[in-house]
Amino acid sequence: MGRASDLFLVLLVLGSSFVAYNVVTMIIHYSSSQNLVVDSMDDGLLLDPIVEKPKNLKKQKTTRAPFHIALTATNAPYGQWQCRIMYYWYKQKRNLPGSEMGGFTRVLHSGRPDNLMDEIPTVVVDPLPPGLDQGYIVLHRPWAFVQWLQQATIEEEYILMAEPDHIFLTPLPNLAYGGHPAAFPFFYIKPEQNEKIVRKYYPEEFGPVTNIDPIGNSPVIIEKNLLAEIAPTWMNVSLKMKQDPETDKAFGWVLEMYAYAIASALHGVRHILRKDFMLQPPWDLETKNKYILHYTYGCDYNLKGELTYGKIGEWRFDKRSYLQGPIPKNLPLPPPGVPESVVTLVKMMNEATSNIPNWDSSS
Repeated sequence: MGRASDLFLVLLVLGSSFVAYNVVTMIIHYSSSQNLVVDSMDDGLLLDPIVEKPKNLKKQKTTRAPFHIALTATNAPYGQWQCRIMYYWYKQKRNLPGSEMGGFTRVLHSGRPDNLMDEIPTVVVDPLPPGLDQGYIVLHRPWAFVQWLQQATIEEEYILMAEPDHIFLTPLPNLAYGGHPAAFPFFYIKPEQNEKIVRKYYPEEFGPVTNIDPIGNSPVIIEKNLLAEIAPTWMNVSLKMKQDPETDKAFGWVLEMYAYAIASALHGVRHILRKDFMLQPPWDLETKNKYILHYTYGCDYNLKGELTYGKIGEWRFDKRSYLQGPIPKNLPLPPPGVPESVVTLVKMMNEATSNIPNWDSSS
């Protein structure tokens, strides 16, 4: 990489520091180069046939490498009930054989404590100043991680960046390998198809846009020190993207995901792409050989068990139906014919709500 590239990255990192300084000021004022794709849960890293593993990954790890689970959240009821369910399943899976799950932190970017402080390990950080997110609440995430990494004492050397709507299906090992973080590949993150916009933040001297992995920041397992380097750049790129009308229009609700992918590439970081890291019903039909269930999409079916996506079904589960309070206990099971992934989701929801104390409208 030439001098121009080095200068750009220095300026960007300095810009990140400058943005961070300005954010703090405003808060006070307002009071290896290869794309690694892994198909299955296999310690030998079953690879997509067109992809090879870098030489420095040929050796299998022989020691445990615990990782800390961190998720950013608000104090809104919608996020609170999801965090409670996620934390329940973390506790169920953490100490099982095969797990390398370490400590847990909810990074609460409301700027003040809430009523879950005694239930879930939590660190309170500041939100962005009013109006800076332009209604895009996910923009608080990189700023929350910057603050948390600066102030927290984290025993583990690795961090899993997770989200409230994640459920651990099985004990999760550390899928990262040294300086290669592990991430889930999203089909809708397409740097090559958006090269004109991407080049605003990833100049040509850094290399082809294929250096940018098709990922977001979650789920990602990454070395703590590496994340501390990337996070300010991630924040800076996110803010710049949101302030650019063309980028904002093109990337929409996945803007912050692109920002993390680009920030990682600017630091020369490539991720091991683990297809088995996560599944997303209703599109993924089975939970077999998957680690995390992500219930971001609505699940709508008729009584014949047929998917009616885009149309409210006779049977449905959609987390957005519960914006003002927690899901009820004992959700009805789907009708016969609905995929196993959706049935598992409902059963795990019901188990959690039956065992979490004080699961009611006061959550």
